[in-house]
Amino acid sequence: MTADVEPGADAAARGDVFELPGLAFGPVTSWLLEHVEGTVAPFAFDIIAGGHSNLTYLVTAADGARFVLRRPPLHHRLASAHDVGREHRIIRALRDSAVPVPRALAYCADHEVTGAPFFVMAFVDGHVVRDQATATRALTPPARALASESLVDTLAAIHGVDVAAAGLADLSRHDGYIARQLARWYGQWNLQHTRELREIDEVHAELTRRIPDQGPATIVHGDFRLDNCIVTSNGDVAAVLDWEICTLGDPLADVGLLQVYWTGPDDEPSAWAGQATAIEGFWNRAGLVDRYAAVSGRDVADLDFYVAFGYWKLACILEGVYARYLGGALGARDPTELAPFAEQITSAARTAAALLERS
Repeated sequence: MTADVEPGADAAARGDVFELPGLAFGPVTSWLLEHVEGTVAPFAFDIIAGGHSNLTYLVTAADGARFVLRRPPLHHRLASAHDVGREHRIIRALRDSAVPVPRALAYCADHEVTGAPFFVMAFVDGHVVRDQATATRALTPPARALASESLVDTLAAIHGVDVAAAGLADLSRHDGYIARQLARWYGQWNLQHTRELREIDEVHAELTRRIPDQGPATIVHGDFRLDNCIVTSNGDVAAVLDWEICTLGDPLADVGLLQVYWTGPDDEPSAWAGQATAIEGFWNRAGLVDRYAAVSGRDVADLDFYVAFGYWKLACILEGVYARYLGGALGARDPTELAPFAEQITSAARTAAALLERS
């Protein structure tokens, strides 16, 4: 995985007294030696940058083997949104499916080790495409087209998993997904919001009134986008990441949210700040939808509802990140540099409202 890491954390391999935020080197080293078969100390630890959710670390063993360790954010208030035990269970369950996931290695529920539960998974080589610079450097235009296709096919594969055969039938209720999501994210908005935003309330009420009938429940990733995947240089999705809010429910919610995150070369920019896919080679949003409908066989006639829901949900999720940034849980931040982040939340909520007005 091509990732940004904070330098200097290999001090642990030299025996220096040095700890990264959220990671106690000594106890974690002892735990890894006991629970990850064949691993060799000492370890080098680095923070993998770029995420807004769970803290992610690269662990390099003395023999060069690499692992990834995931734990919740520091001082997080919304434990259900950062459930690493759930994430570990899901990637273990999907290991023999058509969905590419990293290999789950071990899970620690003991808060005494490093202050929170965590899990360790295998390192997957490839690229995390978060920006146009990475997309330009890592992928040729044909590879970008293949990445577009592979991303949609992977989403269809997620929705095609037999949840009973995978041992995930009890992951959540199967019915009423959108109603449950509206209640969950509205509740979390009300717990954590940093200012009043009337569109959140108005869109919540209108979405609640318009909920479409749900078909058979499938796995719903809940945050499916290109930069939550690792892709190879030829554009194939090598692994899907960030499963902590995965549940069972309406698969079209994932399709709608992908439309929110994705801006193709000729698409109108979305409220999502990431525009990595707006360069030559990537498909437009309509191409993604057409491919999904063809591969999955699902009716996408009500997709506008799910896109509006996706924008509204994005606003609620980002408000939680924004609140943690303001509280310093993910490191010291200059309040002035957070202003564009706050505006992105407002823009997402207003876009959701505009979509509902037009449909």
